[in-house]
Amino acid sequence: MSSRVLSVKSSLIEPDGGSLINLVVPDSERLSREREASELPHVKLTQIDLEWVHVISEGWASPLKGFMREDEYLQSLHFNSMRLKDGSVVNMSLPIVLVIDDEQKAKIGGSSDVGLIGPSGDPVGVLKGIQIYKHNKEERIARTWGTTAPGLPYVEEVINPAGNWLIGGDLEVFKPIKYNDGLDHYRLSPQQLRKEFDKRQADAVFAFQLRNPVHNGHALLMNDTRGRLLEMGYKNPILLLHPLGGYTKADDVPLDVRMEQHSKVLEDGVLDPETTVVAIFPSPMHYAGPTEVQWHAKARINAGANFYIVGRDPAGMSHPTEKRDLYDPDHGKLVLSMAPGLEKLNILPFRVAAYDQKEKKMAFFDPSRPQDFLFISGTKMRTYARNGDNPPDGFMCPGGWRVLVQYYESLQAEETSKPPTVVSV
Repeated sequence: MSSRVLSVKSSLIEPDGGSLINLVVPDSERLSREREASELPHVKLTQIDLEWVHVISEGWASPLKGFMREDEYLQSLHFNSMRLKDGSVVNMSLPIVLVIDDEQKAKIGGSSDVGLIGPSGDPVGVLKGIQIYKHNKEERIARTWGTTAPGLPYVEEVINPAGNWLIGGDLEVFKPIKYNDGLDHYRLSPQQLRKEFDKRQADAVFAFQLRNPVHNGHALLMNDTRGRLLEMGYKNPILLLHPLGGYTKADDVPLDVRMEQHSKVLEDGVLDPETTVVAIFPSPMHYAGPTEVQWHAKARINAGANFYIVGRDPAGMSHPTEKRDLYDPDHGKLVLSMAPGLEKLNILPFRVAAYDQKEKKMAFFDPSRPQDFLFISGTKMRTYARNGDNPPDGFMCPGGWRVLVQYYESLQAEETSKPPTVVSV
């Protein structure tokens, strides 16, 4: 397939592979491509599959042009990177694959192409020049997460229930992926983000990913990073505040609530709207620690960011069966500083922020007076909001906190309104 590439480039950093991949067919060709696809055997996508189609089609995974064939999959799984035809190496730490079962494999038969159908039955695209190969779930899980312990959210949701075959090929998408949830205007593609950075005349772009509401400790880190870049001689560093918008585990705060909370942070002036771009990163979340944080950093290269902020235990989670962190909290930033294919990205490790009970505000942790600092984890923050308790003054802007409290109040109202379960003996 001769995929189109975009000439749009921010002057700050080139996309991986040199050109930004765009796999959406031109409007003038869409109807004819859809008609051709209707004659093909098809694969029905899950919602998370569709999120990966979105990721691939917009070029977040450039230079990947579709779901991985076996050689790409093995390089990703074993080396966290892919070697291109010119000998250069790009980072690719997460396998981006499409799974099918025995029945779907039989229906595809000897066809070289398959149509892709969305979760609601609408035609999404075509996978061309396909290759079907074995899905060794145990190896994939062990190498991606470093454990096969039960209870890993993405594994339980996506991998364990899925089939025993992977299908790779070149992707064509009929039209841009939209979710019609009131948030599509935040889903800026890498091409759109690069144009926005150039429009703002950015001479540095620093990306910050999170999947939690923004508290004043996060804001301290982001504002401090901008100050550091100004001290380094940059004149107009722009922050890309880039929350993850794909699949997240059940106890994470939903995307719409997070986006409303983020808007309050800008309204309250905690972050400067003039120097901040807020957009949604459409990738699903794996919670795979140092392996996954490489993917998060690599994707931001394609969006035009040349600096990436990394903190404690990025993309990490608690061990699913033991009372400990699944990953060493320092390994994410260490891995990013050494990862193959990320050499052109500037990694900015940040200092730990906590609530300074003496100064009544979020501040960088001072090891000379540890007794003065209160660490408020995401879990603790959600517990405060769920119980209707207020965090210490200065932890989060009032408008942002109200959004969280109202969300948990609505959850409790839903629980209260549910009819009781009747068990007959």
